[in-house]
Amino acid sequence: MTDQGFVVLDDVTYAYPDADRPVLHGVRLEIAAGSITGVVGASGAGKTTLAKLISGFIPQVDGGDLTGTVSVGGRDLAELSLVEAVGQVGLVIQNPFNQISGAKYTVREEIAFGLENVGTPRAEMAKRVDDVARLLRITDLLDRSPYALSGGQMQLVAIASMLVLRTPVLVMDEPTSQLDPAGTRLVFDVLNTLEEAGLTVIVFEHKQELLQAYADRLLVLAGGRIVADGDPTTVLADDHTEEWGIGATRFTRAARIARDRGLLNGGVLPVSFEQAVETFGGPR
Repeated sequence: MTDQGFVVLDDVTYAYPDADRPVLHGVRLEIAAGSITGVVGASGAGKTTLAKLISGFIPQVDGGDLTGTVSVGGRDLAELSLVEAVGQVGLVIQNPFNQISGAKYTVREEIAFGLENVGTPRAEMAKRVDDVARLLRITDLLDRSPYALSGGQMQLVAIASMLVLRTPVLVMDEPTSQLDPAGTRLVFDVLNTLEEAGLTVIVFEHKQELLQAYADRLLVLAGGRIVADGDPTTVLADDHTEEWGIGATRFTRAARIARDRGLLNGGVLPVSFEQAVETFGGPR
């Protein structure tokens, strides 16, 4: 493990049980501790499989044929039990409704549910719930029912339920796909807080403008391989995005047209509205 590699995938190839061919092929990846890494890719590119590998659910739950190693903090996840793996990496899934236990009446109890299952003393449990609620700025939700929340609020509770376990890594598999724009912004706004708290966050998403704004680094998966890796703006403005199956934002498409017509000279193309304003200039 190098200084940059807290989460390390070393030549990982994986096929599901009875599959004709692997979903991931020879993936090599090192992710630094305390960073936010975004991952994009077309449907079927292998994003969810990669998320489950990093979270320890493959091969412990799904089985299949795995070669290479996936390690977190120097520990090979394939050698850990699922309980041990969950202690290393938290997973937040697409639909927050499916991540709520259904066994608790308040948000406070819901966040504490995982701690109860591992036998955390009550005083320690209460402190950790309060700490994570303050971190995510959801203290006002603690006495409400988990089912009386908006989608964005419910996703924050799902995130809190992972953070309270104090895993050093948080994987978010399309956490805003079921949310409206307000809920999406609510979830993304907490990423800076998580980074400041020292967590290593890996976000699998389609919303390019938000990934450009919040991620330190962006990976593109295509055909089960990493085909691009770098600064989010540079990756998302690349002329190969259509070939990779991830498309481009409307601002990047407009800038390409302007460039092809000789109206834009050099430089990295804009990905977001703010970058487009800088590129083309504001109202005169």
